[in-house]
Amino acid sequence: MAFLMLACAQAYGQRFSVSTNAVSYLNLGTFNVEASYAAARHWSVTAGAKYNPFSFKGKKGEFRNRQQSYNVGVRYWPWHTFSGWWIAAKAQYQEYNAGGVLSERTEEGDRWGGGVTAGYTYMVNPKFNVEFGLGFWAGVKKYVVYSCPTCGFTLESGTKAFILPNEIVIGVSYVF
Repeated sequence: MAFLMLACAQAYGQRFSVSTNAVSYLNLGTFNVEASYAAARHWSVTAGAKYNPFSFKGKKGEFRNRQQSYNVGVRYWPWHTFSGWWIAAKAQYQEYNAGGVLSERTEEGDRWGGGVTAGYTYMVNPKFNVEFGLGFWAGVKKYVVYSCPTCGFTLESGTKAFILPNEIVIGVSYVF
């Protein structure tokens, strides 16, 4: 009887999850992880990181989307945590160096801001979920634009506001 009670508590009492977004790996191999804690029935607290150290050589030269990005936030779940629809808000910092993909121009700098993401989490079983979502973020960036990824000739620099897509989420999460 005690074993049955423990099994039920384990199946329905999950408080933590760790997830990764498969779409980020398609972004030139960006590693990513997000950890969540179910603080209440409808709320979870999240912390995440993305990292991409790679530069690639192509026919037209070098291209990259290098970054290290960190975020903290909350998710609201109308039904209960780790299952169903959700909306999230977060604060985010990103150090980046991107360019050479569509043109030879390369931009590097730092971004600070906040974002919103909405999505749906499908519970495959009590331990594994599949997540889908879309998010945007806005804030301030301090940047430098170079004419090519390796030449170092500065075209522009400064500080300005931005609004960008933050993420397309097709991910998996492990709940424990």
